[in-house]
Amino acid sequence: MNFIISGKNINVTPGLKEAVESKLGKLERYFTPETEIIVTLSVEKERQKIEVTIPVKGHIIRSEQVSDDMYVSIDLVEEVIERQLRKHKNKLVARSQGAGGNDFKKEFIESDKDASDDEVKIVRTKRFGIKPMFPEDACVQMELLGHSFFVFHNAESDEVNVVYKRKDGSFGLIEPEFS
Repeated sequence: MNFIISGKNINVTPGLKEAVESKLGKLERYFTPETEIIVTLSVEKERQKIEVTIPVKGHIIRSEQVSDDMYVSIDLVEEVIERQLRKHKNKLVARSQGAGGNDFKKEFIESDKDASDDEVKIVRTKRFGIKPMFPEDACVQMELLGHSFFVFHNAESDEVNVVYKRKDGSFGLIEPEFS
């Protein structure tokens, strides 16, 4: 695996680099040697944050973890990535899509271990009528409902969009893009 480690407001010391490569190196049993793992370490006030992005064919495995200690954040992110990989493997196997290209090792895809772990199950389906509204009105409606996101019919684009509340308190808009 190829690690691309960068720092934002932090000097990536040899000790931090070794900790990242050691902890995330455990993931090598899942990936081929040429897989890239992009790691960004950052410090914002007292928060020690690590962001890990692993592009695999057609998908992105990503996690962001924050704690008071960078080494704790590194431990947390490795656990989350492993859990995501098990879910991703189960999805690939269930849909018989093969190994998702050349990104995953054959042994990882073919192993039956963890076959039922973290299986995605939809336990409830909601249906509701949506009327056209502007994104700003959708944000107000989301706030009134106390939700962190809101699905609506955008009166400007005539498409279904989603507004969401960001960690910093601002709002985001998700628009569909068909490829």
